[in-house]
Amino acid sequence: MGPERLTVRALVVALLLVAAGCGDGAAPPAAGGDEREQATVAWVNDGDTLTLTGGAKVRLVQIDAPELQTDCYGHAALRALMGLTPKGTRVTLVRDPALDERDRYGRLLRYVYRGERNVNVELVRRGAASPYFFRKERGEHAGELDAAVEEAREKRAGYWSSCPAAELNTGIGSVTGPA
Repeated sequence: MGPERLTVRALVVALLLVAAGCGDGAAPPAAGGDEREQATVAWVNDGDTLTLTGGAKVRLVQIDAPELQTDCYGHAALRALMGLTPKGTRVTLVRDPALDERDRYGRLLRYVYRGERNVNVELVRRGAASPYFFRKERGEHAGELDAAVEEAREKRAGYWSSCPAAELNTGIGSVTGPA
């Protein structure tokens, strides 16, 4: 096959990807099963959810942040995620093949990286979220999340100092008490 034909095929594949919805700046997963994609943050919804420029919503997998309107530290958790992933930030989304791809609301379940930093783990380390192991399923970074929450509790970071009712229950998410 000549180089002209390969170029035409590459162009056709690129056009098909754009038509399939990858034209929002997100790259499709690389060949070989790598579950990474690039995306741009359009909006931070709350302490554990992002909206991407293409409209997709991402729920940071294996963590739970306090609820915005009802829980102690909800607004601070939102600010923590906004600080790590402000509008316009390029992030890498990584799917954990051992876990669900989407939640019951249709949101993508992903680890979010800004550069080399795992934002999911960083939020837990800062005391803005806790590990959350839905159906007790432990993903690729479960050990890091466990270590991060112990570090946050020891240092009394985030809601571990701000919310007297804060307790850790990795099966139901963080419990911080009323706002």
